[in-house]
Amino acid sequence: MGGLFSLVMKPHGHKTEKYLEKLQSKEYFKVLTEGAQRGVEALAASTPKDTGKTAASWSYEIEIGSSSAVIYWRNDNVTRDGDPIAILLQYGHGTGTGGYVVGTDYINPAIRPVFDNIVDVVWKAVMDS
Repeated sequence: MGGLFSLVMKPHGHKTEKYLEKLQSKEYFKVLTEGAQRGVEALAASTPKDTGKTAASWSYEIEIGSSSAVIYWRNDNVTRDGDPIAILLQYGHGTGTGGYVVGTDYINPAIRPVFDNIVDVVWKAVMDS
């Protein structure tokens, strides 16, 4: 049979109260903007270029919830049918004449160091609060 448990944290001093207030205010999420912009730059630099339009079409959006934050990287360059060109380049696609263009994994190698850096920066911001 399950039970109901709760944890009550009672700060023991001014420093602890200040630390908990900063965590609750989510001030450390502000560092995500810089990381999100670095992601846009890394994706743009690694995107295969023909006209450069896909590379120039990266952007980001940050959504901050009650207990988490999410960075969405977007690319607005699409085909006439609405297919995202960045994804077609990443995973490959069929051609109109029955052929197939093999994809190139350019997104994951570009964004992995950005993810790692964001984790480090956010962790430091939380610990320095």
